[in-house]
Amino acid sequence: MAGTTQIHQYKPLYKPNQLLYGTGQTAVVTGWTLKQAIAKKLDSHEYAVIGQLYSPTRGISFLIRNLLANPHVRFLVVLNATKEDKNAGAGTCLLDFFRYGFEKGYSDTGRETWVIRSKITGYIDIEVAAEALEKLRQAIAYQEASSINEAVSYVQAHASRNNVLPWGVPLEFPITEVEPTVLPGVRYGHRIEGKTIAETWVKIIHRIKTTGTIRPTGYDGQWQELIDLIAIVTDEPEDFYFPEPNYLPCSKNFIQEYVSQILDDAPYQEGVKYTYGQRLRSHFGRDQIEQVIQKLIADIDSARAVMSLWDVEDHEDNSSPPCLNHIWVRVVENELSLTATFRSNDMFSAWAANAMGLRALQQHIRNEIANRSQHKLQIGPLITISQSAHIYSDCWENAEQVIQTQYPKVCQQREYNDPSGSFVINIQNNQIIVENMTPGTGEVVNCYSGKSATQLYRQIAAACPGLQVEHAMYLGTELQKAEIALSLQQDIYQQDKPFSTSQK
Repeated sequence: MAGTTQIHQYKPLYKPNQLLYGTGQTAVVTGWTLKQAIAKKLDSHEYAVIGQLYSPTRGISFLIRNLLANPHVRFLVVLNATKEDKNAGAGTCLLDFFRYGFEKGYSDTGRETWVIRSKITGYIDIEVAAEALEKLRQAIAYQEASSINEAVSYVQAHASRNNVLPWGVPLEFPITEVEPTVLPGVRYGHRIEGKTIAETWVKIIHRIKTTGTIRPTGYDGQWQELIDLIAIVTDEPEDFYFPEPNYLPCSKNFIQEYVSQILDDAPYQEGVKYTYGQRLRSHFGRDQIEQVIQKLIADIDSARAVMSLWDVEDHEDNSSPPCLNHIWVRVVENELSLTATFRSNDMFSAWAANAMGLRALQQHIRNEIANRSQHKLQIGPLITISQSAHIYSDCWENAEQVIQTQYPKVCQQREYNDPSGSFVINIQNNQIIVENMTPGTGEVVNCYSGKSATQLYRQIAAACPGLQVEHAMYLGTELQKAEIALSLQQDIYQQDKPFSTSQK
């Protein structure tokens, strides 16, 4: 019947729990701005869907698939309002898809894909037909907004138009699912150490992808997860180490912006609920960073230099309570260390930036103490405790690529400086003698003796439960060599050197 308005309910095929649906004809992409900040200013009949977009390489493809399945959507409003939007560039890349199109190419993991013609790298799954993508580009009118109010005005203007007919029928295309191979491993409590954040990050990715448990997330997907992962960074330089070429999921420019979000008290910005800096500087009515500095100046040995970011009100918040919850700063033997606890940690996309921001906070506290007191402290280790350390399923392919290209290099660079000390093995008086010496000074602190490798490794394992895995495997090899030499009754054993069992 003429004049009848047809009502369409948006029906997403992917990530439905991350979106807000309406019955209008405009899709709103908010970037890093909370989608609720726009939704509260609109009626549900004025928009079709509102959602956030963080990553151009992972998020745009799902967004495009959902638009193809909902051809009644004829308008698109993209909000680029925050520093994160400008750094990540996901909204700009999406707009470039509609402006300039796409071409066949390869992803950074070597998979064939559609590459968006943009300065910002963005991908669309190759399974989506090119003809459908071209039809979508021609069918949807797009606009960019730089503020929430501007985005709202665009949406309301589109809603005031007469009902525009759908551009076609719903389209759905197959999607390739990646299922990782999981090896057995401990469920709780993991320790990883590296000199730099970059090195430690590669080790973390390898550990999670190797033994992490696959579990559903609260965000329409899966992640691979380890519980209570402790990562220790010992020697990160003060200006930060970025490998060349940079395989980290963050750039130097992004880190400069991110550091300010931890150190500085950010003014209120509509659509951004909080920053870590705001939680630390003013949320509780106290500048916690300043409190910690004053506490340590007054008592350099204090164990009470604590900062908290979790508010009890966060239990009632279903949108985005802080992942970083607790920071503890401690001075031991003139070294200032910092330990941070995350309740939930995206280890692939976020941990490296988290660690660099925390390292900057650690340096700031050390420098302020030096400027205001006689304490000239060294920067000690940075420790993060990630209670849920996970990699989202849409990053599994990229994680595997990092492991294949970078983990062998990290393994080659390893040094065997075991805090449990070193071991010297000899054969004396028809027995294998093993001396355990302290690292650095070489003081003998224990001695083990026996005739078999099994007898000795059991003694050492019981006395040194913190022995590093590779060190323990090395000791097992050397002890077996010593046992063979003892059984042959030949003086042929020398630690770290091969011997021939054919000697007479």
